[in-house]
Amino acid sequence: MDELDSAIIAHLQTDARLTNRELARRLGVAPSTALERVRLLRERGVIKGYHADIDLAALNRGVEAFVACRIRPLSRAVIDNFKAALNALPEVLATYVCAGDDDFLIHVAVPDLEHLHEFLIDRLSERREVLSFRSSVIFESTRKAVLTELPR
Repeated sequence: MDELDSAIIAHLQTDARLTNRELARRLGVAPSTALERVRLLRERGVIKGYHADIDLAALNRGVEAFVACRIRPLSRAVIDNFKAALNALPEVLATYVCAGDDDFLIHVAVPDLEHLHEFLIDRLSERREVLSFRSSVIFESTRKAVLTELPR
């Protein structure tokens, strides 16, 4: 990664819909240079995709929570099956396999607290591998729009 790559990433994180011509203009390089550098960043896996930033409340998913979950028995097969089952649920936004007291951190978004309760009781606690869970409702969140490379 050099300065041009970092600048490309910063611009695309801010607005992934930039045309190649506009990106090149902002960078002060030829359009062919911008196109080639973006292609290389995709090939190297630095750019994994382009996404729309969605307002969850506009989709009737105004309540978000993190659910810390412990499962048993701990094996690769159980972990993989549990991940797949979670990711198939419409309430689940993301799953994280963790070290420490909790095995999973699950990010969910639902219409209201009643739906969160239903998710916890009817979907999560019904699973045989779930040993325990606890939920934390998210009141407010912020997210960095632009990630930068960490110093070495």
